[in-house]
Amino acid sequence: MSVLDLAPVAAGTTAGEALRHTTALARRTEELGYQRFWVAEHHNMPAIASSAPPVVIAHLAAATSTIRVGSGGVMLPNHAPLVVAEQFGTLEALHPGRIDLGIGRAPGTDQVTALALRRTMEGLSAENFPQELADLINYFTGDHPGPITASPGRGNMPAVWLLGSSGFSAQLAGLLGLPFSFAHHFSSTNTLPALALYRQNFRPSQWLDKPYAMVAVNAICAETDEHAQWLSGPAALSFLRLRSGRPEPLATPEEAAAYPFTEAERQFSRERMQGQAMGSPETVRRQLTELLERTRADELMLTAMVYDVDERIRSFELIAEQVAGGLRHDK
Repeated sequence: MSVLDLAPVAAGTTAGEALRHTTALARRTEELGYQRFWVAEHHNMPAIASSAPPVVIAHLAAATSTIRVGSGGVMLPNHAPLVVAEQFGTLEALHPGRIDLGIGRAPGTDQVTALALRRTMEGLSAENFPQELADLINYFTGDHPGPITASPGRGNMPAVWLLGSSGFSAQLAGLLGLPFSFAHHFSSTNTLPALALYRQNFRPSQWLDKPYAMVAVNAICAETDEHAQWLSGPAALSFLRLRSGRPEPLATPEEAAAYPFTEAERQFSRERMQGQAMGSPETVRRQLTELLERTRADELMLTAMVYDVDERIRSFELIAEQVAGGLRHDK
């Protein structure tokens, strides 16, 4: 099992505090034996402080010693492939064998912000993604045509993953023989079709001889089901505000509980949490086991948008200590 953290900025706190909390969580999850710790690229979102994954990854890798650290992901349409190759080549050179480069094809923001990042409409279309991904990989391998050498980059290739919330990246990951991570935590209805496409299209490569699929899932664990539900309120409210164009810092559980949800908003929140894991250790074990049985995932990546950092850390402790050992599924 692994961890995805969005460096949530809680109401009444700063981005600096959020990043320090993420660092504390990375250190603790390393102690608990989690496989990898990823941060995600988001922009123009007041509730998330991980807008610059390479910078955060450099800090987290320096603050830890064994856990793999990476991006879940870097949104390739926002960046020139050469820049990403140089950034992650530098990270791999500094921390050999510990860096993951998860790549996504969405901008991770609205189109106006994406244009401000890229400064041109060229490259922002999904149609450009396969070629830009090929360019990126070729910078690492030294197969890029022309006089340009990515340095660092060439010869310092991190583990490259494709991320997705639909079938496009699933198919591409399969065709290229790359590991694939699916965003079940916000696109649960597409999970099984996308994983099927990945496995059906998989071709062995220099990186993998068989498919390797990871599923990202919301997982909030507490001593009781009721307390876990209480802790999940801010995440539900944050996602609702984001979808309605009103992103704000992560609310307190008290504020989330007092929010006057309409019936349509309550239904939206319920649908979003379907297939996720939330509750006591016994409940979370059952939910994650069911997810593994449905998806046949090789790895689970857990994410928890919890207001209080101590509660967030405690959730990962409970899962490591009381849930992980009982998780099994037949391949």
